[in-house]
Amino acid sequence: MRAVTPALPKLAPKIVRWQRRAGRHDLPWQGERDPYRVWVSEVMLQQTQVATVRAYYPRFLQRFPDLPTLAAAPQDAVLALWSGLGYYSRARSLHRAAQCVMAEHGGVLPHGAAALARLPGIGRSTAAAIAVFCFGERAAVFDGNVRRVLARVLGFDGDLAQAAPQRALWRRAEELLPARAVDVYTQGLMDLGATVCLARAPRCDVCPLAGDCAARRAGRPEAFPVRAQRAQRQRRAHALLWLTQGARWWLVQRPQRGVWAGLWSLPEFASAAELEAFVCGWPGTGQWLPPLEHRLTHVDWTLQPLHWRMPARGAAAAARMLGPGRWFAIEDALALGLPAPVRRWLEAAPRCAAEPRCLRRPESRACFASAQAQSATTFLSRR
Repeated sequence: MRAVTPALPKLAPKIVRWQRRAGRHDLPWQGERDPYRVWVSEVMLQQTQVATVRAYYPRFLQRFPDLPTLAAAPQDAVLALWSGLGYYSRARSLHRAAQCVMAEHGGVLPHGAAALARLPGIGRSTAAAIAVFCFGERAAVFDGNVRRVLARVLGFDGDLAQAAPQRALWRRAEELLPARAVDVYTQGLMDLGATVCLARAPRCDVCPLAGDCAARRAGRPEAFPVRAQRAQRQRRAHALLWLTQGARWWLVQRPQRGVWAGLWSLPEFASAAELEAFVCGWPGTGQWLPPLEHRLTHVDWTLQPLHWRMPARGAAAAARMLGPGRWFAIEDALALGLPAPVRRWLEAAPRCAAEPRCLRRPESRACFASAQAQSATTFLSRR
């Protein structure tokens, strides 16, 4: 791995001048010196577009205006405000770190990037951002925008999917830090990556570093940064049980590890066939509804919901079969921390239920007809 350009002593002044003239100055977290607020914004911005964070940031701070309030809140309340931002481990780590600060630091975020990085979920780059913007520390932020700008300007050809090249480029980032105005310089690097040095179709004609950029001179800026090991997209399919009893929904809390960890959702089954077998013999009526298509980082996920309307006298037995979970009134369910696609689907559920697709396989229709004819207290034993 190598950088094909020599040291660039004029890089920082150019970035600082550009940021003051043409960078972003209207972001709601800019100008903040409150470490808590900067921390919240930096965590939200990890792998999430600015346009999305703009909507969530003020709502989150309205509900959790300071660190003690966040630490004292139940995890469900934090996840509910985070629903739709994705990467929910960030919210859990934010909450856990707030409790750690209350217990070990008297409710005050520690000064300095090194101390901040020891808190749960605050990595080296996030710690550097808080230290730079709140304490004026000379530290290198290394988010995706910064990596892209530096890799192109320096012509850095190391594979940033691997740890050793990442460390090497981070060292270069530290070498290029200016002695003064490090906050403006850091914001400028972020702004360049977000608005000019784009991943696709970079706007080299308006870039203040165009004359210094090795990738541009090579005529292939989009070839940088190098990431040879790209994960292949996978497909996944599951079935969901939307169990209703009057104006109540049955929800389960997902495990604390894995996709949507800690969120409330509909019971999940490995396949439609497994779900059909599970509910065969239940009282009530069942209907398949249009599927949810959801894209995760490396997975295309199809979720096929089955709506089962359960009579009141069968609700307790169904709950025993399903195991841990709870009945919620509709308004209470929608106030929980729900996965964003499930929330959107449930909010539109009355409309979806009005246009159902009945069970399609003959054996399914027979099973459902049999289930409706049986006693309301007769259930199929779980296999």
